[in-house]
Amino acid sequence: MPQKQHLPSVSDKEQRMYEHIKESELKQGRPTKRAKAIAAATVVKHHNAKRDAKNS
Repeated sequence: MPQKQHLPSVSDKEQRMYEHIKESELKQGRPTKRAKAIAAATVVKHHNAKRDAKNS
């Protein structure tokens, strides 16, 4: 059964990274909405940096 994609157009590795960051933020006591926002921003930043490095 395919897993739910939280962020469109990112790799499976980045999807797992999102989950890991979100869980870590929740353990630190952040609200769910904020934890998801932090995780998404981090993964998108990583995705864009990887894409920019490839184009250089």
